[in-house]
Amino acid sequence: MVITSLAELIPVLQTAIGPVILISGVGLLLLTMTNRLGRVTDRIRIIDAQYPTTPVADRTRKASQLTILWRRARLLRLALTLASLSALCAAVLVVLLFLAALFQIDDAWLISATFVLCMAALIGSLLLFIHDLNQSLSALK
Repeated sequence: MVITSLAELIPVLQTAIGPVILISGVGLLLLTMTNRLGRVTDRIRIIDAQYPTTPVADRTRKASQLTILWRRARLLRLALTLASLSALCAAVLVVLLFLAALFQIDDAWLISATFVLCMAALIGSLLLFIHDLNQSLSALK
């Protein structure tokens, strides 16, 4: 191993702080999205349980609500998957930073690609989350 002193390790630790903070932020985003998915799922279960006793005239409206909620649940599931992928890439990035420093591997492409994948997954997750927000508002109409 190449790093032999604490003075050589400190810059690596400072560099790794950014991805660690990103993991924390994505964790809060995951919590928000999970709560939102839970509410959608609960609403689906309520409507589904009411469906057999719903008068025939109201069944079309209930079915359309279920369709909208199902679409939203799929969007949120994909948003959660991408946010989780973003956090995973940030964690891998921290490991890569330490391994690159320990073994003096000068491969900026691998670290850059991991960071870009992390950001792309986060952007995709946020776009899907915004799309879900817009769908929930349009469903109120």
